[in-house]
Amino acid sequence: MATTAAAMAATSVVVLDRGNNTTCTINLHGATVVSWRVNNQEQLFVSKLASFDGKKAIRGGIPFVFPQFGPWSFGPQHGFARITRWHLERAPDRLHNGDVEAIFSLMDNEFTRSIWNYQFRITYRLILREKELHFHIGVYNPSKELSFSFNMLLHTYLKVPDVRRCQITGLHGCHFIDKTRENALYQEGREVVTVNEWTDRIYQHTPQEHVITNVVSGRKMRLHKYNFPDTVIWNPWIDRSREMSDFGDDEFPNMLCVEAGNVTSPVILLPGTAFEASQILQIIIEGNVSRKTKRNR
Repeated sequence: MATTAAAMAATSVVVLDRGNNTTCTINLHGATVVSWRVNNQEQLFVSKLASFDGKKAIRGGIPFVFPQFGPWSFGPQHGFARITRWHLERAPDRLHNGDVEAIFSLMDNEFTRSIWNYQFRITYRLILREKELHFHIGVYNPSKELSFSFNMLLHTYLKVPDVRRCQITGLHGCHFIDKTRENALYQEGREVVTVNEWTDRIYQHTPQEHVITNVVSGRKMRLHKYNFPDTVIWNPWIDRSREMSDFGDDEFPNMLCVEAGNVTSPVILLPGTAFEASQILQIIIEGNVSRKTKRNR
């Protein structure tokens, strides 16, 4: 039994290594991206109290939210994808241009059907580039009869030196649901959004691109998304941090969640059809104004 457990642990992490100390690490529990290092600098926040017991969702990195966002009457909050072991469909492979890709997949099984009785298949393709991390997602409904609806979101935890100094672009004029104020609907009037208190907002119909300032080493991060119409901004601040057993009381200044997803209007997937969405995280090097991310969507 112990041997089996050790073997499971040894195969629970997949590493994409591009060279030059640029790596991406994925835990098969939830297909959670738990590290993205560029020139040996970590870009993602993972709590020092995060659980890696293979049961609870990992607190930090980029958990995969599906088929529910938020509390769920049928099962666990944010759905089952982030707490289910995924399959490594294609091991890390170096492409002709030096980039490294890997493909993960999740299909319905006895556990998922006990909660949510639908057939589905998800493919999750990650590509590690020199200064970028690409996420390509496909959701397929193999049923011949049943449609299903779902939420999906990439719960990205960015590592930041001080969240109070970060600014987020691309939200001006967007309506948002403020979960800290009983889900009241507001319109964002600020040109750039800052976080100086408990923040939990679902911005609707957001543009395809956001830039977050003052991330690691004071740089900027570009988030480019396709088929993800909502953007969630979250930081638990002081009081909510104390309520989470897997999050340090003093960690909130060093993280900012900017999450691309389908939240307010679930995707309806007809029998035999597929849905695709993608995200690109790009570190902006000053002087590099390349827009090539749009061509690699």
